[in-house]
Amino acid sequence: MKFGVVYNTAFNGVDPDSIIAYAKHAEDCGFESFYVPEHVVLYAGATLGPTVIDPSLPIVDPLQCLGFVAAATNRILLGTGVLQVPYHHPVTLAKRLATLDLLSKGRMRLLTVGLGALPGEAAAVGVDFATRGRRADEAIDVLRLLWAGDEKGVSFDGEFFAFTDLVSFPKPHGAGTLPIHVGGSTRAAARRAGLRGDGYFSGGAIGSVERAAQIAVMRATAREAGRDADALEYTRWGSIDMTPEIVEAHAASGVTRMVIGTSALDPQAQRDEISAFAERLKLS
Repeated sequence: MKFGVVYNTAFNGVDPDSIIAYAKHAEDCGFESFYVPEHVVLYAGATLGPTVIDPSLPIVDPLQCLGFVAAATNRILLGTGVLQVPYHHPVTLAKRLATLDLLSKGRMRLLTVGLGALPGEAAAVGVDFATRGRRADEAIDVLRLLWAGDEKGVSFDGEFFAFTDLVSFPKPHGAGTLPIHVGGSTRAAARRAGLRGDGYFSGGAIGSVERAAQIAVMRATAREAGRDADALEYTRWGSIDMTPEIVEAHAASGVTRMVIGTSALDPQAQRDEISAFAERLKLS
């Protein structure tokens, strides 16, 4: 089992010293990865399920934040949980991600993409909310195509993106591509992970039966597409107070990575929670 931490500036704040202290402490404690979520914009009346979102929440740009964290750390992998890929043009996103991976010496390896759930956010960046699933599929294909392309260039002709003989350098650090995990809490997201992803980051309060069904959908879709279903990772959220027995149960259900967040608001208390988790699970 691998373990990551999430830093959500909407709740943890945007103090740069606190962000770095959190990331460095997680790295020192043996955590594999550091995740940051995304919202491009918020607005009055935005809701996620029954929850009304405060539009003044300070949610940072995840890739800018991860670059900042990478400069102050040495080993911890960088992840998004999740990057709303339909709201980014994949040609420019490919360059940003490859640059971050190169400058961090190969640590931008836990890119998780999702569709976004706020119609007003899609409208703000000129995206038809109803098409964001198809748009995400094309974006994933474009990212991989550009990373794998050589000096002769690559071409693409899709519903949303089209180009001819484009050349995109630099490439990711020591690799022809970057892993792309798919985040979500629906069977459509699970199918997308099986067809296009390197793993599935299962979210939401969907219950154990539905969660297991989605993983089965992911693996069945991968096999039908001729992909190695057993190679796909399965990431999910965990709690800061998890016991070794709970972790073992998750591992038995096929989970390969758990991402936890702290419950405390005070920065020192957050680091204490991380330390206690690492000691309890013997991460280092």
